[in-house]
Amino acid sequence: MPAVSGSSGRLVVERASDHATDPSYPGQVFGELDRPYAEVMQAFVAASHAGSAETAPAQAVGAAPAPAELPPTARALRQAQAELRAARRQLRERRKHEDAAWRAVRNERRAAAAAPAGPLKRGVAAAQAAQGRALRAQRRQQRRQRAREDAEWRAARQALRERVACSPIITAWIAILVITDNCTRQCLGVPLFVAGARVTAEMVVAALRALLPDALQFLISDRGVHFTAQVFAQLAREEGFIHVVIARHRPQSNGIAERFVRTLKEWLADKVWTSDHELAVLLAQFRADYNDRPHQGVGIPGLSPNEFAGRIWLM
Repeated sequence: MPAVSGSSGRLVVERASDHATDPSYPGQVFGELDRPYAEVMQAFVAASHAGSAETAPAQAVGAAPAPAELPPTARALRQAQAELRAARRQLRERRKHEDAAWRAVRNERRAAAAAPAGPLKRGVAAAQAAQGRALRAQRRQQRRQRAREDAEWRAARQALRERVACSPIITAWIAILVITDNCTRQCLGVPLFVAGARVTAEMVVAALRALLPDALQFLISDRGVHFTAQVFAQLAREEGFIHVVIARHRPQSNGIAERFVRTLKEWLADKVWTSDHELAVLLAQFRADYNDRPHQGVGIPGLSPNEFAGRIWLM
């Protein structure tokens, strides 16, 4: 069994380099097709470790895991609340300008009325009185419009609050570790962890001890914190396999495991579970179906991973 892949499901995006020179990377060693697989893998590991020592930034020991994201529904509700608050602030700013303009007109009229002036013509006095009544009527209409806007805003705010209150509260996250065989495409296990975002490297190592095969030579993974911890390196020494980490920000380097994750997500999209036990049953069903159905990626077309593995052991 040449290699087993695992994925932590993390993706980091960085700005592309502006250097125009041809890059040099450890994966170039796989272009030497005449070299044995084991020798190429060992050369890749050595080159990766050398590059990591030069370019890897220092990581804080004991750093807290990133907070888990809210589910899309809750996130959308909170976004709607933020937009409602922003619209309310804009409305208040507009009302401030309207009130300032009204006070300026009112003060101007009061000052004109208090200033001594000669006798006005009947038509001019009547026009000024009509203008004053029109301004007061406009102000009353404006206040009624504001009352309606306030009532609509309070109703929308209350509706959002009720939707947030009725939305499900996430009390625990479930993380899934996928382990696949790069040669036969067999799924060796899909252990789950109720700790979710707070899964520790010790939990991952305990699951791997129970699932990894004895004939394992290489274990391929990304550079997630669970796979770069000292306890994981100790597991590699005790079990006698070589840990191969893929290039940074290149999940396609571990394409078999990443494609398995995509297949699992698609399969779970229309499934429903209410507890980790029910999810574990679904995962067991998925693993059995996945290993027994024909695959396109195996060496012999039309065979399932289980059938392909059986033929390999007979060779």
